[in-house]
Amino acid sequence: MGIDPGTNVLGFAIIDAGKKNIQVVEIGVVTFAHLGSEQTVKLRYIFEQVQDLIRQHRPTELAIEQPFYAKNVQSMLKLGRAQGVAIAAGMVNNLNTTEYLPKKIKRAVTGNGNASKEQVAGMLENILHTTFSEKYFDATDALAAALCHWYQSSHAGLQGSKSYSNWKAFLKDNPQKIK
Repeated sequence: MGIDPGTNVLGFAIIDAGKKNIQVVEIGVVTFAHLGSEQTVKLRYIFEQVQDLIRQHRPTELAIEQPFYAKNVQSMLKLGRAQGVAIAAGMVNNLNTTEYLPKKIKRAVTGNGNASKEQVAGMLENILHTTFSEKYFDATDALAAALCHWYQSSHAGLQGSKSYSNWKAFLKDNPQKIK
């Protein structure tokens, strides 16, 4: 499960990831405009909505975007709170949770840590052979977090659990790779 936390819009993505492929189970956004401006009401709603998604889909891991420093300290504080309650929802459901910096997520998906939301969404469309609506950039950011986590884990098959200091050691453990 990937989450792009926010206090006005929270993006989420549920993926089913095997060793060599990935399927998008559900992707979407949760909006809070109808709740007014009271932050505690929004935070409770975030907690409840993330809990509902977890109960419905039963993910085992949660990848969430870390807040990054912005010029507006109040915005940063609100975003950190939103992230915190989303993490708490995962924790009470025993999800393994990993936080990723936005630049790391963008780099994992596009190769460029400064990619725009449009570039991230475009690359996800290419990778997953699907189309996403522009109104779902928060959701595609959540999907990018989930994909980044999959890439970082040994499940993706892109990184082995063992590293080698030289070719000789690698070939010794992998004789089938010699032709």
